[in-house]
Amino acid sequence: MSEANNDAGSPWQSWPLDCEIVLSRVVDAPRSLVFSAWSDPEHIQQWFGPEGMEIETREISITEGGRWRFDMVTADGTRYSNRMVFLRIEEPAFIEVEHGSDQDDDPGRFRMLVTFDEQSNGKTVVTLRQMHPSKEQRAGAIGFGAVEYGGQTLDKLARHVAKIAA
Repeated sequence: MSEANNDAGSPWQSWPLDCEIVLSRVVDAPRSLVFSAWSDPEHIQQWFGPEGMEIETREISITEGGRWRFDMVTADGTRYSNRMVFLRIEEPAFIEVEHGSDQDDDPGRFRMLVTFDEQSNGKTVVTLRQMHPSKEQRAGAIGFGAVEYGGQTLDKLARHVAKIAA
């Protein structure tokens, strides 16, 4: 388990499981490469988001306290504004963000912890943990497609990492 979960003051310690969404994917690449795909602004913009979505970035700084403001754009032009604020980054173990729409005080924002755990065979387990402020918000995110879209996003990450590793 990554050290991000072991901090005594971390909200991850006592967060109710019925407010959390957890997704995981094994990526056939070393942890340092997978972490780089998440933490390098040039890379994350190429693969992030569900299938069929293009990313249009307005601002990106993947550093503690930095933020990424972007739109996910569908094929029909529908735009979903997003903002990630990077709370903690520990290379190559984890990235913790606050994620929501690109508006101040977004009531739908949630925390997300991305951990990168290297296996003895050189593959990396990527785990996304979303902490939602209520059971209702979690249910709404699941109803919107958070699990399916998150799985698609992790699949795109795996394909991107395979491409840059080749």
